[in-house]
Amino acid sequence: MSNVVLQPLDAVADIGGLDRTICPGCGNGDAKDFLQGPDRFNGRRKLYRLVRCSQCSLVFLRNPPPASEMAEHYGSDYDRLIGKGASSLGYWEPRKRLISHYKAAGTLLDLGCSSGSFLESMRGPHWQLAGIEMSADAAKMAEARSGGQIFHGDILEASFPPESFDVITCFDVLEHVYEPRSVLAKVREWLKPDGIFYLMVPNIDSAAVRVFRSYWYGLELPRHLTHFSPDSLRAMAAVVGLETTALPANRFPAVEYSARYLVDDLLRGMGASRTPLSLTPELGIPGRIARKAFRLCILPLVHIGISLVGPEEYIHAVLTKNMSFTSTPRGARAQDLVL
Repeated sequence: MSNVVLQPLDAVADIGGLDRTICPGCGNGDAKDFLQGPDRFNGRRKLYRLVRCSQCSLVFLRNPPPASEMAEHYGSDYDRLIGKGASSLGYWEPRKRLISHYKAAGTLLDLGCSSGSFLESMRGPHWQLAGIEMSADAAKMAEARSGGQIFHGDILEASFPPESFDVITCFDVLEHVYEPRSVLAKVREWLKPDGIFYLMVPNIDSAAVRVFRSYWYGLELPRHLTHFSPDSLRAMAAVVGLETTALPANRFPAVEYSARYLVDDLLRGMGASRTPLSLTPELGIPGRIARKAFRLCILPLVHIGISLVGPEEYIHAVLTKNMSFTSTPRGARAQDLVL
């Protein structure tokens, strides 16, 4: 990647405005149109513009809703659908195995811990657990399920002491925050010198984006404010003094939902009325049988086809502290970094 000229964090403060032009990763002001699309999950028609930074390649939402209005883009329907898979403790086994390669015990903080399913899966004598959660109800549930210390509020408002944690996790959260660079800086502050930061984010350079474009379910407009690739994530991490130890990836093209969005749009164009995904009721027995047949017979072939187009859809990154890193003085322009 070419040299990245960093800007101070003060330069990235145009949060939640109607026209965000400053890259939240490197502070560069030159971004090119990437694609645009509506909130397909809720069936809304307002278009949101994604742009790509010409310097660090980060993709971000140019016209995000103000933070004060973002809650209306979530709600119980969103929580219900998103929480289906993660509610199972078995869902977390691959994540736990990855962590075990680095740490067998210690202090663990989960950013955006929701109702505490992951923390509950880690509960035991070897781990001292903590979490951060915006929803008051979810925070209470997480505390009850995990027995951990749960901070209710924004990640940047939490006041854990420096070098408190052996492991910090962040699953499907960093893409939702207005200031991802500041969150990464806070993570570095909280990590012990030999600690690890394990995060998961969708890959904006994946095969599914190339195939489905604005219909890709992983875009989640406008809830996903920032869209990472391996290169842009590595660059943003380096800006705040985090080194990329591992960048494994896996397939998660969300073909069913992406295809649903595409079909909905085609039918609307023909004058048909469509219920948005957020309001679609649970399938009956015939629908479940048809879905099972699709998953067994057709979906594997689709996955094979998509795999020929490009990289995997989900980034699993393990970051560690760069102990020789010197932070940029506030208000000063940083020197060029070769990333």
